[in-house]
Amino acid sequence: MGCDGRNDSFTRRKVIPLTTLNIAKKALWLHDEGLQQLLHCLSENGEEARVVGGAVRNQLLGYPVNDIDIATTCVPDEIIKRVSEKGFKAVPTGYEHGTITVVVKGHSYEVTALRADIEPDGRRAKVVFGRDWKTDAQRRDFTINAIYADAEGKIYDDVNGLADIESETLRFIGVAEDRIREDYLRILRFFRLYAWVGKGRPDAEAIKACARLKDGLLQLSAERVWSEVKKMLSAPDPTRALLWMRQAAILGIILPETEKWGIDAFPPLIGTEHVMGFPPDPLLRLFSIVPPDEVRLKKMAERLRFSKAEKTRLLAFAHMGPIKYDCPDVGIKKLVYNHGKQAVLDELTLALSHARAHALSNDNALVEASHYTRLRKLAEHYEVPVFPLTGKDLLPLGITEGPAIGHKLKALERLWVETGFLLDKKALLDMAMA
Repeated sequence: MGCDGRNDSFTRRKVIPLTTLNIAKKALWLHDEGLQQLLHCLSENGEEARVVGGAVRNQLLGYPVNDIDIATTCVPDEIIKRVSEKGFKAVPTGYEHGTITVVVKGHSYEVTALRADIEPDGRRAKVVFGRDWKTDAQRRDFTINAIYADAEGKIYDDVNGLADIESETLRFIGVAEDRIREDYLRILRFFRLYAWVGKGRPDAEAIKACARLKDGLLQLSAERVWSEVKKMLSAPDPTRALLWMRQAAILGIILPETEKWGIDAFPPLIGTEHVMGFPPDPLLRLFSIVPPDEVRLKKMAERLRFSKAEKTRLLAFAHMGPIKYDCPDVGIKKLVYNHGKQAVLDELTLALSHARAHALSNDNALVEASHYTRLRKLAEHYEVPVFPLTGKDLLPLGITEGPAIGHKLKALERLWVETGFLLDKKALLDMAMA
């Protein structure tokens, strides 16, 4: 998973020294032919274009580079004109804010005109386009996100971002409260990036500003909030970020379900993931800090505008209920059949992490952890059987089509499950005639 929450192998390399002012030798992505064509296309006849934001930040920090954003002195109409003349596809995804998505050889780049934000309301702002790189840098959120690199890899830093890269400090540009008032989502972006790239204690002024302005989060759309939370929960270990969000009373605003439930189960889950080699799972991590109450979780899913798949998984987890460590194998198979494999794996993983958390001081918990590990492997590799009867099989028995067949099938299926899936088609038909 990359720093922007996208799936990628997490490889951390040594942070590039402050004295390195050119990334061309290390940044292989910068030499991509399509990217170079786009940068040069936007830098002809007195204009200029540079890569900015996450790609430069990640390169300097030693993280994988995924999305590549470009800033340019060209205004939106000029961007569209130039890239179209080169045969690239231009999509005006954020035209009023100066952003054009350009597709070059199958790769998408967000190209944004240099600008200054005016009259912000905490969610969006009017913009004026300009040609001053420092002004463009100063309107961005964090110092490490306002470092630019040109086509040759030369670094430009007007906000002291390189120093913060070297110390792995996440800091707002200028006055933290001013940056947050421009867009309250920056509160969540702060904790999301801190989870990915922060080191040590977070910047004190940033934490104070986030805490003071936390009520601004109530102005944001649910989709934006959940997107940022999900990216934060996708970090290798977002424990410290989550703790600071709770300390600053921010977690309770966006996830009030955690208030009385607590987040004590979160660190053990992270530890279990690392030891067992489980990939980061933002939804399961969320499950660990909210009560498994169907009514409350359904309201949470609706409030945060979960996708259909996310909501289905959440409610399956709520229906699941606890699984005992001495549950027989056939019991696990029945649970997988009735509730789905994912719900059983979710419950067993949380139970395993809870047992592991107490294993050092409790021999019984150590035994439980061992059992949960085995049960989880069973559930993971279990091939769910297919019920051997259909409605057509019951028609020759004189059962009329309609609700009667449905009721009979359900009753036979329940019996089949209760007996451990051992009854074959003939045995079930014999029972249907009885």
